[in-house]
Order: sequence, then C-alpha cells, then structure tokens
Amino acid sequence: MAEYLSPRVNSARLPNFVGKTVRLPCKVVSFNGPNAIVEASDGGQTTIVLSAGSDIQDTFVEVVGTVVDSTTIKMMVGVNMGDKLDLKLVNDTIEMMHDPRFQKIFFA
Repeated sequence: MAEYLSPRVNSARLPNFVGKTVRLPCKVVSFNGPNAIVEASDGGQTTIVLSAGSDIQDTFVEVVGTVVDSTTIKMMVGVNMGDKLDLKLVNDTIEMMHDPRFQKIFFA
C-alpha cells in the first residue's frame, strides 16, 4: 500500500493504521467526558479521545487523528460536516479507495 498522509478509513480498517494519522468520517453517538463515541461509515463504533478545545457540534464529523488501537483514535482536528451525510456512500467510497485496483488513482 502506498504511503500517504491521512487516508480516509472506516472502523474495520483501523487495525491496519495503528500509530498513523487517518481521517474517519462518522456520526456522533454520544459524549463521555473527554471522549466521544462515534459510528463509522461501516457501522462500527469507535472511541475518539477528544483534543483540548474540540468544537464538535454537528451530527456528522470527520475526525483527523492518530490511531491508538483498533477501536480508538486520538483526535487532532474535528471537521463538522452538518446533519445530512450518506454514510453508506461514504463507506463505499472508502472501500473503493483501498481497493488495490484503484489505489494509484487515490494515492498517487
């Protein structure tokens, strides 16, 4: 797989990126102190360790952060994406991006 700065991933792909920076498009499920529980585009739940002063306000966000383990991301930045996002379409796109047939298009 090509090296790139921050690929978009779903929850199933997190174990492949431990220690690396990723982008996780997701739906906010709940907040629990310094963490948020989100639903990734493939339906899996992920814990987000929020950054100081994070400003997550929308239902859908894209979290940019470092993968701590297979279910946790330490957030660097959160991008609010509104309250309407087709997570199935997002997931189909993520899977296509990681398909070896198309990696040169997305990660050249």
